[in-house]
Amino acid sequence: MTIEFFMPMVPPTTTHQQKQVTVRNGKPVFYEPEDLKAARAKLMAHLGKHVPEKKYKGPLRLMAKWCFPLVKGKKDGQYKDTKPDNGNSNKLLEDCMEDLGYFEKGDAQIASLIVEKFWADVPGIYIRIEEI
Repeated sequence: MTIEFFMPMVPPTTTHQQKQVTVRNGKPVFYEPEDLKAARAKLMAHLGKHVPEKKYKGPLRLMAKWCFPLVKGKKDGQYKDTKPDNGNSNKLLEDCMEDLGYFEKGDAQIASLIVEKFWADVPGIYIRIEEI
């Protein structure tokens, strides 16, 4: 089973790495700041439209192409080599997919991961998931 789709949006630049910690009653408590909550909600809303009818089983390949709005001096399709970094951006995406029920056993099923960032005329995130 393979699915692919494009979610037109300005991709969130807030990453999973930006969780915060506070101390309550002498114990650390992790929480999400408002911008991370907003990024999660945005991804959940877009990904929610593409949840597969059956959860993926077994090893998967996930391809994610993050297309950011063009800025002065950049061309459509040019690789983006500035923040946010791929790993942290994609972790939030994978967590949202897991929360929505894309995977039977969780995002640990992703055995092959291809993540790229580009500058683009049409911003958004292209996703392809395939069983391998």
